[in-house]
Amino acid sequence: MAKPLVQTVGRRKASVARVQLRDGTGLMSLNDRTLEDYFPNMAQRIRILEPLRTAGVEGRYDVTARIEGGGLTGQSDALRLGIARALVAAEPELRPTLKKAGMLTRDARVVERKKYGLKKARRAEQFTKR
Repeated sequence: MAKPLVQTVGRRKASVARVQLRDGTGLMSLNDRTLEDYFPNMAQRIRILEPLRTAGVEGRYDVTARIEGGGLTGQSDALRLGIARALVAAEPELRPTLKKAGMLTRDARVVERKKYGLKKARRAEQFTKR
């Protein structure tokens, strides 16, 4: 196996994606599975491949990733950020393009914790007057 060109990390919600980028033919391996196998939803696959399309480097790099934590949405967004960061590390001239497209920003939103005395994070018991 070829030595990784770049290694980066992408995070979203409770998900962490460790991404390795290599020169190659556009193969993608996620936890030793194919992209189509890991993410059956077409919308998520399009979102993951967006940084490669925007940068115009589809088919030039092989992506290998270890993804853990969270659900499929968090994992797909973590992978997208990891790929975008890896592309910038490999080719710094792509940074303005990817930054303008908003792919280098880490989405810091996480689930708010549940508070005691409430049904959810903010939802209180319904008030009854009588």
